[in-house]
Amino acid sequence: MGLTARIRTRDGWAVSHAVVTVADMTGAQALRAEADAEGAVRDATPLEPGAYTVIVTAVGYAPAASSMIVTASGRAEVGTVTLARQGGTELPPPGPWTVDPVHSSVGAVAQHLGISSVHGRFTEFSGSIEIAPDDVTKSRVEAVIRAASVDTGNGMRDGHLKSPDFLDVERFPEITYRSTGLTATGSDRWTVHGELGMHGVVRPVDLDLAYLGTGPDPWGGTRAAFRATTELHREDFAMNYNQVLQAGIAAIGTTLKVELDIQAVQGESLPTV
Repeated sequence: MGLTARIRTRDGWAVSHAVVTVADMTGAQALRAEADAEGAVRDATPLEPGAYTVIVTAVGYAPAASSMIVTASGRAEVGTVTLARQGGTELPPPGPWTVDPVHSSVGAVAQHLGISSVHGRFTEFSGSIEIAPDDVTKSRVEAVIRAASVDTGNGMRDGHLKSPDFLDVERFPEITYRSTGLTATGSDRWTVHGELGMHGVVRPVDLDLAYLGTGPDPWGGTRAAFRATTELHREDFAMNYNQVLQAGIAAIGTTLKVELDIQAVQGESLPTV
């Protein structure tokens, strides 16, 4: 095997349309290969021993270049190459953006019996983002989640979560989040300051936000991707139910790890396709 490589995005997805070009020290192309559907590059062409430059390109991504030494074996094992979206360290264009719930997820993880985790999600939600044109710290985020859409894959457990012991969806049908500010923590990372309303209680909650980039979609629009995480404590929202087992172990943990994967469409509404 001559050349092997794996091409991935920063969040671990395969870049299936990537092209790897290997050039010798004179700049002449020694090998060119394309990634398969899994982002893997395999080319059996042996390379002459020596020093080479490896350039990885893909439409919509910033090129990546590195140096490589090929030994007498003729093998070139590039390893994993991570590509950043073009504009990934910039902000999305200013103006309104609409969260696409079909391509987004709102999930949470709680500890169960002190030894494992229960994963849940909310299947019905909406949200809007307003990117400020001059001062990004004045950008705004709002979201509404239907509390009754909680889904953990178990009907009995979901029914209990909807009951007055937890979300009490009859009295408090909506979970809301409204941002109050934004602080940069890196070139593409932010802390979103905001207020979460749940179970009749409003509390300040910060989100650790990573901006994953912006790109065109198949319907002529522009999309931006984000990933956000935070931790919530049930007692902060007056959800104090618990069943304590032997040795003082709680049946359900009081801390929730929240994970948001958000895709937003530029504009004030979703495309009608």
